Amino acid sequence: MERFFKDSSTIQRFRSGPLGPYIQQLTDELSRQGYARCPTRLRLRIAHQFGLWLTKRHVQIADLTTSHANQYLARYGNIKQGDAKTLRMLLGILVEKGIVRRPPEPTKTEGQKVVDDFSIYLEQQLVLAPRTIEALSRHTRSFLAYRFGDMVIDLSAIQPEDVMAFVRRDAARKCAASAKNTTTALRSFLHYLQYSGFHNRDLASAVPSVADWSLSNIPRGLSRHQVSCVLSSCDRGTSIGRRDYAVLLLLARLGLRAGEVAALILDDIDWATGTISVCSKGGTPCRLPLPRDVGDAIATYLRKDRPIVSSRRVFLRIPAPHTGFEGHRAVCLIVKYALARAGVHSRSRGAHQFRHTLATEMLKHGAALVDIGQILRHKKPKTTFIYAKVDFAALRPLAKRWPGGVA
Repeated sequence: MERFFKDSSTIQRFRSGPLGPYIQQLTDELSRQGYARCPTRLRLRIAHQFGLWLTKRHVQIADLTTSHANQYLARYGNIKQGDAKTLRMLLGILVEKGIVRRPPEPTKTEGQKVVDDFSIYLEQQLVLAPRTIEALSRHTRSFLAYRFGDMVIDLSAIQPEDVMAFVRRDAARKCAASAKNTTTALRSFLHYLQYSGFHNRDLASAVPSVADWSLSNIPRGLSRHQVSCVLSSCDRGTSIGRRDYAVLLLLARLGLRAGEVAALILDDIDWATGTISVCSKGGTPCRLPLPRDVGDAIATYLRKDRPIVSSRRVFLRIPAPHTGFEGHRAVCLIVKYALARAGVHSRSRGAHQFRHTLATEMLKHGAALVDIGQILRHKKPKTTFIYAKVDFAALRPLAKRWPGGVA
């Protein structure tokens, strides 16, 4: 604690407080997670004040529960200062030491139990990826909430009319691609009901199809100038700017997906051969060449900014706790903020538009669709065919003159 406070009276006051015996353990945990001096001081004060609040209400440490923490946060807590996270960390230490009883597991609702069983079926029987299971489960929860609400869930009571009504309501609020994902999840769930004996009818055939024709859309990417503006928007004089610059370069130069960037680990980069290994969709490994500018940006971030922690993830949170990105959303947020800084307006604010940009630029420079498909790691050639729509130079001679138009 002497590392964070110069005043010995402050240290003595904290150690002699109601939570004094555990303040040092909280200090050690904050230090282990990489918290700097000022945030650590703030969080230790929060823990000390919480202990004084417990004393005023005559609450013994052994009787402490999460409800006490919630009461304190509702009256005095500050979300921006991380009060809730600090108290969760403190309670975790007390539970681990056996001072406080471990809180009981929250009781699952009927709907949660059904979705959990469905998730196990998807994992064990269909061997689907975790992200796919999460998406299918999310749509299933929505359907159960729509059909049963607060009523008792009776899976045998589901009728074709319920299925069609849910799809109609859902499709009216979403684009065709999102609505199609809903129908896919619903078919999987209804197959599961028949497979598990919860329903004696094949309700999956009652799920209506969504009109979403293959290759009907035009891929929307950024121009070369816009990509340059987005990259230039990163302040490479700061830790966050250097990290974000490396992330954006991976998207722009290699066309990686957001989830692929977030999942990169240090062992994926082979500096000797100048290559990078990527785990594509479906868990398929793929080795790609590492462009010099991308390698330089990653190396600069690793040398100057990446905290020394046990995590093997390449990209970590800059502020403590120094953990890896939880998923693709963190990368998408980096893209969103970079677009806003650069003043670039696009229909999409996600990371996938960089893949479209890369494919379009390759096409302009004479690359074949087969080569583009290999770079983007498409499993089926049909997936790459959509980029033929943006090859205006090749399409212009095929276009017939519009009757009555300008000669």
